[in-house]
Amino acid sequence: MAIVVGYLATPEGRAALDAAVVEAKQRGKRVVVVVSSRPDEPADQRAEVEAELARVDAALAADGTAHEIRLLDGGDVADDLITTAEDVSAELVVIGLRRRSPVGKLILGVNAQRVLFDAPCPVLTVKPAG
Repeated sequence: MAIVVGYLATPEGRAALDAAVVEAKQRGKRVVVVVSSRPDEPADQRAEVEAELARVDAALAADGTAHEIRLLDGGDVADDLITTAEDVSAELVVIGLRRRSPVGKLILGVNAQRVLFDAPCPVLTVKPAG
């Protein structure tokens, strides 16, 4: 069992990773970091993503957090998170949400909605501080 987290190098992604690490330590589980990329992603963008993941890997290792990083080429964030959660028998999925206007709060992002409805375990949503 593991804690699965959807990650992007954004404030929302970092908040989700931080929350996943806290949950993993409290539960004695490992963190599975999931990053979705598009198959047609330009090479320079792919290199940036890989460099960011190397930094995440180093930070988690230095912190002593048991972890795995999965860079998936499916291109569908929700499917990648749900499939990974099923593969590792996840205890929890953590995703970051953007702050929205009062009207925007009525409409949850499509990927977040799919993860909330279709994940095989509870989903924790977090927002960046401030």
